[in-house]
Amino acid sequence: MTYYRLAPAVVARILGLALVLLALVAFLATIVVAFTHGSIDIVIGIVLVGAVVIAGGAWWLRGKAWVVRCDEQGYAVRLVRGAGVRQAPWTEVRDAVTTTTRGIACLVLRLGNGTTTSIPVGLLAIDREEFVRQMQRHLGEGQKVRPLGL
Repeated sequence: MTYYRLAPAVVARILGLALVLLALVAFLATIVVAFTHGSIDIVIGIVLVGAVVIAGGAWWLRGKAWVVRCDEQGYAVRLVRGAGVRQAPWTEVRDAVTTTTRGIACLVLRLGNGTTTSIPVGLLAIDREEFVRQMQRHLGEGQKVRPLGL
């Protein structure tokens, strides 16, 4: 089984957004505490819990989260909005093509029933050409196609 994970730049963007949101929540909590004469411990607790959640999210995004999973039977895609068909056996894949969708380089798996799966290669922690080669290999192996010998 092969897993294709998120690119480090994508993880950094997600974590950056999470940190900005935590700062906004801490700011709002500070204002509420100041106006209600509450304890600053509430703000400290919010920041600590938020930091632990963000650290856990960073660990999951870098080590456990995957975008594409391939095995002998087929593929599965997750964490991609608008990917189309999320999983299918290799025997249903008609072909794989590279294209640009809304300015984003994608590998598109076209299925026999006319549906597609679009995988934005910029999300992946692998070189785009290498990803395409590996997907073509998975497709050939999954459909039991052998390369022509010379």
